[in-house]
Amino acid sequence: MKPFLIAAFFFFALSGIVEARDTEKENIGKVLTGFHDAASKADWGTYFNFLSADAIFLGTDASERWTKPVFKEYATKTDGWTYRLTERHINLTPDGNSAWFDELLVNEKYGTSRGTGILIRTDAGWKISQYNLVFPIPNDLAAGITQQIQTFEARQKLGQK
Repeated sequence: MKPFLIAAFFFFALSGIVEARDTEKENIGKVLTGFHDAASKADWGTYFNFLSADAIFLGTDASERWTKPVFKEYATKTDGWTYRLTERHINLTPDGNSAWFDELLVNEKYGTSRGTGILIRTDAGWKISQYNLVFPIPNDLAAGITQQIQTFEARQKLGQK
């Protein structure tokens, strides 16, 4: 009987841990969904509230590494942007105080993109500490596209367009 009670205790304890982690993943998903929703409405107060004070946003251009204040200055001059979620994966660190994610998104102008990043748990809830937006390149197109990028970068170095 005693081994059964010990096994039952561990089963229920582990079930509670898994349930808590699932709840945190749901909370993180709500932050990310809210982040995209605010961008689509150009609701910049809400949008930037989802970012930690020291957040970094990495845009699709290699030159785009923005701190929160610099990105805010750029974004608030725009009418926003819409990226629709198609797939998302969220992972938590063992201590449950930070998480990382990857998500596939669709944009009317650019098509498929991928967002990846890191969130941290704060007293005010989950905050995005880093967000990286990229355009995934299909492997069959990679050689041609990366050659175009290399040519473009070489022209930039020479001061050409």
